[in-house]
Amino acid sequence: MANESQGDIRKMSPQEHWAHFEKSWKALKTYTYLGKGSPGMDRGVDEEAMPLRHDMRNATGGIMAAPLCILAPEPYWLDDECVPAPVSMSYAILDPAHDVKRLLVQREVIHVGRQMGFSRSRIVDYHDHARVIATAIGNGVSLSDVPPGFEPVDNPVEEIVDSPAMPSLRKVFGIQRIGNDALAIEKVTPELASPHSALHLGPINIALEAAAMDELERMTQSQAYQIESYTVLMVKPGYAGPFAATATVSSTDGDRVAVEATLVDRGAGDRMIATANAMFHRVT
Repeated sequence: MANESQGDIRKMSPQEHWAHFEKSWKALKTYTYLGKGSPGMDRGVDEEAMPLRHDMRNATGGIMAAPLCILAPEPYWLDDECVPAPVSMSYAILDPAHDVKRLLVQREVIHVGRQMGFSRSRIVDYHDHARVIATAIGNGVSLSDVPPGFEPVDNPVEEIVDSPAMPSLRKVFGIQRIGNDALAIEKVTPELASPHSALHLGPINIALEAAAMDELERMTQSQAYQIESYTVLMVKPGYAGPFAATATVSSTDGDRVAVEATLVDRGAGDRMIATANAMFHRVT
């Protein structure tokens, strides 16, 4: 399967680097579709915030994990500092946020070195900062240095009206069922690509969580579950496709269920791209 991204920023000359970044950043739909502005990257944006819409909620009205991964990606290592890639991201969901309309990230950069970066954050109700919805922590790697000369990108978010009839995130991001036990992203396109041409963390986490939720429903015959913890490891970059996400219910303990999800690149010999562990509890 051909990679249809706009190219790998690491292969660009210093003169081409920031023009390529702007083109790739504006094509990527992960942040703009979900309504998340990125301080330092987007011109005029000074807070890391995002609406909480119906398409970011589960069947019980509680928040899903993938939108948290998109709102608060870890580590907080911006593209004007290096070409970053996440390695691990972990989220503890404390509040299903049923009545919350907008979220805000409170950031703490723990350490940024030459090759590794570490950060953590609190995700709070935008209108009540004392109400913590989730906490996050993670680390990542620098894939290469960047030249000077970065300027914030004019990249406004999409103004999408919230509605119970909104299409699911999996549908919007082109995630489709293949066979009886897998979901698939066909290929890397500009809308789904990082500036270094790999599948972006947004569609990766949407696919992993969707596979976990589908398998949980299949095993329990119920959608009445709320995710309470989610940890994802980014194992290898995904370039070829199609990318297949599968999940296994690994254990149950009364009303709590653990699910393991995996994303592989079938166009690269089923190489593992990412794996996630999720814990859900039954909503009564």
